[in-house]
Amino acid sequence: MTASAPTTDVADRSIWTRGFVYVFAINLVINLAQFMMNTLVPKLAVELGASAVVVGVVAGMFAVTALSVRPVVGPATVRLRRNHLLAGTSAVIMLAFVVYSVADSVPVMMAGRLLHGAGMGFLAPVMLALASDNLPERRMASGIGIFSLGQAVATAIGPSVGLALQPLVGYRWTFLAGAVVLALASLLALRVPSDPPAPPSGRLFSWRAFVASEAAVPAVVLFFLAGAYAGVTSFVVLYGEALGVRDIGLFFTAYALCVLVSRPVAGRIADRFGLTTVILPGMAVFAASFVLLAHARTLGAFLVAGAVSAFGYGVCQPAIQTMSLMSVDKARRGVAGNTSYIGVDLGYLVMPVVAGAVVSAAGRHGADVAQSYSTMFLTLVVPVVLGMVVFLVRGRRRATRVHEVSTDA
Repeated sequence: MTASAPTTDVADRSIWTRGFVYVFAINLVINLAQFMMNTLVPKLAVELGASAVVVGVVAGMFAVTALSVRPVVGPATVRLRRNHLLAGTSAVIMLAFVVYSVADSVPVMMAGRLLHGAGMGFLAPVMLALASDNLPERRMASGIGIFSLGQAVATAIGPSVGLALQPLVGYRWTFLAGAVVLALASLLALRVPSDPPAPPSGRLFSWRAFVASEAAVPAVVLFFLAGAYAGVTSFVVLYGEALGVRDIGLFFTAYALCVLVSRPVAGRIADRFGLTTVILPGMAVFAASFVLLAHARTLGAFLVAGAVSAFGYGVCQPAIQTMSLMSVDKARRGVAGNTSYIGVDLGYLVMPVVAGAVVSAAGRHGADVAQSYSTMFLTLVVPVVLGMVVFLVRGRRRATRVHEVSTDA
């Protein structure tokens, strides 16, 4: 059942190769399940008695095991078939959803998050590497942008489906529905064309197999940006409910619909004029979205904030990942993807806890629940600004070199 069509000669082919279509579909299916569940995990934690800080801990807990498996992700993407890795990691996340479905306490939820993180530690770099394997070099930024649209479509549908399904069938069956979707993704992964691994060379576990130093700057930038966005996914539903805003899940729909428009355009701009022309404006717009969120009081205001966020984080995130992938040769793109996701994992581990602590601190100083969340969203401008500073100081020239190399390919 394993597909093994060669993926090495894609320089002159369309973005929509057979392999890329498979990877795009799997990315859509997996993210649909993820976004169905992500909005429910904080809600269930609150129902089980978790404080704001504990909700942040639960939301970011998966990053603990995601980080712990990173030393083996890089070597695994070089030594094993990537479609097999994708099938296996999808199955692990499926098991995590089963644990969520039986959770009757915060510790059980944490156990599910740890299992979830073990799968996610492999999933994102492997998916990114498989997508890049099936894309032409000259259209890498456009291709990665289109690849990430699967996540955007899932963002538009998943949260609303999860929030609508849970009151009808309960948490247990909603999480089990997500598990079924992941099982489908695991089977479909075996159909993805994947080159056989290269013959072993050098040590299996080494610093170079674990981390691509060329991708360190994009990883640091992603730490700040992804961490800030983790604050949104962890708390925006609770914030909206504290304000009495109905249908707050539509925030993610507005985000996703705008990403569907912005990412293909941004990808073409990046391919033609360079990654910097997308990354810097994207980060500035992303920072502005937190100011809008902090002052949002109606559904319309939340939808505007979601749209602005899409033209910010939704645009610059795939461009930064493209910068990471194009900084190394093709054989080490799994390692580069792994490096970039170390930054993402750390952001998801640290920022929700920090954000929850800000909410609790604001509450202790007399702010009501809604005001506490408003203060927290305003403080999340800080990591976005720090990410911009890192890119300006250390990443801008590298992004320019990456564009020059891809243009000459």
